[in-house]
Amino acid sequence: MENHDGEEKKILEESKIIAIVGLSLNEEKPSNMVARYLKKAGYTIIPVNPQYEEILGEKSYKTLSDIPASIDIVDIFMRSEKVLPVVEEAIKIKPKCIWLQLGIVNEEAKSLAQKHGIPFFMDVCIKQEHARLIKGSE
Repeated sequence: MENHDGEEKKILEESKIIAIVGLSLNEEKPSNMVARYLKKAGYTIIPVNPQYEEILGEKSYKTLSDIPASIDIVDIFMRSEKVLPVVEEAIKIKPKCIWLQLGIVNEEAKSLAQKHGIPFFMDVCIKQEHARLIKGSE
C-alpha cells in the first residue's frame, strides 16, 4: 500500500470546501456520517445528490457543475462502476483532489485524474484519515 500521508494531510489542512457526491439523507449511511463529521471539523460541505433539495441543512446540487463555489475536494460515495463520469465532470471544475471512499476503486478514473494533474485517493475514508492525520496531530 502506497503511503500518501503527507499529501493527504496537506490537502486536508489546506481545503475548506468539500463536495460530497452521493451524500445520503439517511443518517445511518456512511456518507451522512462522514459529512456530519467533516462539517463538525469545520469544513463547508456541499451535497451532490439530485434526489434532494437539501441535506444536513446545506443546499444539495444535482451535479458538480451546478455548484457555484470552487471546490477543494470532491469526495465520492458511489459504486466503483459509476465513478468514471463523476470523475470526468470533477476534472472540469479542477478541485485540489478527488477522493473515493473506502471500498470504491476505479483505476481508469484514477489514471484520468492523474493525467490532469489532480491528486486522487481511492479506497480510503476521508473521515478516518482526518481523524488520524489532523485530529491526531493536535
